[in-house]
Amino acid sequence: MKRSSGVRLCATAAVSVLSLALVTGCGDEKSKDSGATSGKDAAKPAAKTLSAAELQKLIIAKGDVPGHEVGPVEGGVPDRGKVKAGDAKCEPVLQAFTGIAPGAPAANTSRMATQEQKTPAAEPTSPEELTEGALKDEFGKAMDMDVTVVTLASYDGDGAERALTSVQDAVKACAGGFSGEQDGEKGKFTKVAAEKSAGTGDASVAFTATNESGEDGSLPLHAEVVRHGRTLAVYTTVNIGAMMSKKPYTVSAPVMKAQAAKLK
Repeated sequence: MKRSSGVRLCATAAVSVLSLALVTGCGDEKSKDSGATSGKDAAKPAAKTLSAAELQKLIIAKGDVPGHEVGPVEGGVPDRGKVKAGDAKCEPVLQAFTGIAPGAPAANTSRMATQEQKTPAAEPTSPEELTEGALKDEFGKAMDMDVTVVTLASYDGDGAERALTSVQDAVKACAGGFSGEQDGEKGKFTKVAAEKSAGTGDASVAFTATNESGEDGSLPLHAEVVRHGRTLAVYTTVNIGAMMSKKPYTVSAPVMKAQAAKLK
């Protein structure tokens, strides 16, 4: 099957969701409620700067998220210096989409949660079924799963608050879109928009970014950054099957619920 470039790149990015953010510039088609929220009964880890070892004990692990496989981020999180936005004020958004904790964290760690396949792809029963349309449909069904990267980062002093504010400011400032680069691979987002946050921590911002300029139409990528005391949880979710079928999806609620529970 010959897929168009955007979908093909999205398929490749299922193995390494981080590269998808820049290569396809994914995002949602419309804004929802304001993304910045605060919670009265928020989960609060100890009021201290957590070490890398402590973060590794707190981040989701195998068996923590029902219906998901949890393990290392395939391909790894890119180096901070190798991810650059064309406009510096948009870098906090791009960093979040590539699994990089915004600001200047004292320590951080990341994991990937992959949803179990929703609908097994059917095997073709005859050569006549091997049409481009049929293969594309089966590929979409096989890829209809949420892939979520979670990054936990701890900060000194008010670093977590300032880092979250930088993301909130970038979502507003970069509403008209921006270009970016990762390891020499260039891409662009045509718009950025706030979404309704799940509100699982002390404060949070949820947002999407979109590239609507390609032949595949709008390709969405979703992210949310949540503050728990001096710790930020950064979530990025992509669903290739949903993109191909133009079905809505969001940051994975089961993943966020499981991670928030470990930060109480």
